[in-house]
Amino acid sequence: MVKVRFAPSPTGYLHIGGARTALFNWLYAKAQGGIFVLRIEDTDRERSRDIYLEEILQSMTWLGLQWDELYKQSDRFDIYREQARKLVQEGKAYEEGPAVILTMPQQEIKLFDLIRGEIVFDAALMKDEVLLKSDGSPTYSFACVVDDALMGITHVIRGDDHISNTPKQLVMYQALGLKPPKFAHLPLIMGEDGGRLSKRTGAVAVTDYKRQGFLPEALVNYLLLLGWSPGNNQEKIGLDAAVKKFSIKQVQKSPAIFSLEKLTWLNAQYIKQSAPEKITDLLIPFLEEKGYLGEKYDRKKLETSVELYQSRMPTLCDFLARADFLFKDPVSFEEEALSRLKESRQDGNIAALAGRLAALSEFSVETVERAFREVVADIGIPASDLVHPVRILLTGKTVGPGLFETMALIGREKTVQRLTQKVHI
Repeated sequence: MVKVRFAPSPTGYLHIGGARTALFNWLYAKAQGGIFVLRIEDTDRERSRDIYLEEILQSMTWLGLQWDELYKQSDRFDIYREQARKLVQEGKAYEEGPAVILTMPQQEIKLFDLIRGEIVFDAALMKDEVLLKSDGSPTYSFACVVDDALMGITHVIRGDDHISNTPKQLVMYQALGLKPPKFAHLPLIMGEDGGRLSKRTGAVAVTDYKRQGFLPEALVNYLLLLGWSPGNNQEKIGLDAAVKKFSIKQVQKSPAIFSLEKLTWLNAQYIKQSAPEKITDLLIPFLEEKGYLGEKYDRKKLETSVELYQSRMPTLCDFLARADFLFKDPVSFEEEALSRLKESRQDGNIAALAGRLAALSEFSVETVERAFREVVADIGIPASDLVHPVRILLTGKTVGPGLFETMALIGREKTVQRLTQKVHI
């Protein structure tokens, strides 16, 4: 049975590169009917933190990458020491004080990588390799080899920055008399400037993308496209469909280019095509954090607001920025909006509209539209002359959803109040 592992170190948050590695391991396991292991490589006692571990677990869960087995290397130190002692007893390793060091053989090492094909290394050029450090903790490579072998890992899928670790790990398998797994090294993710991914070009934690209002389905979908393609120029694909199509051998060799613009576009598609109820559920924590929702809020009204903005929301946070006027009093005016309001010179006509709206017995999209059109007809001006300054007074912005839908959402009292307020321009 296929068994793969994702092995993050809790010395930092889960970033895009690690998330992509976790996703490809998870996909391969599911596509092959196998097992996905999450192994926490916390042998670095000084730098490992519980806060990072908790964040890694939460991010994996948020992305939908549920593991079948969970291990922590810090629980397995006795196993590594036992395997190191065995190599010393067999004359394959030697001790320097409390440290244990593997003697590297003088031989050529061949690796057949599932993505890159055959890679040849010369072990004679490599120094003897430390297995146990002087504090008794295992080195990264030795712990990896022992764990992968004893856990029955059949395929090691990781970033190609680990290729340099592979020859010494193969020597360790050989020394221990263990069969190595198959290896697949994923291409690195690069920034659009052609350099290594950085915070400026997108290398931030998964939790940062969550905080910025990206949907997990969109982020997972985008990570899928970084080095792999479902074919037929398909860009939007869910996890279930990807499992049926995924093949590790189809992963590209060349570096993947991370584009925040492409991710944002894809996120907008997911938001647009989701049920308003779902987007509302996702937005509520953001709105609560801003203090926009009281203990008793109108859920139906909130869903109606979301529906108005769904087609123009690249991220969830865009709703907070574009629809803040629904939750805040007084309205915050954009600089350009104030400039346009000053140019409109419609104060008298707006006052007439406010009076007509205040007299309505029913305040709905239909009734406010009828009242508006009656006013502009009576005055004899194009509707657009009044639409723009009215929108600015109601929302503080120059663009937004339909004016009449906006009025109905705000309600009669606030609509009339905002149309009659004194604005300092």
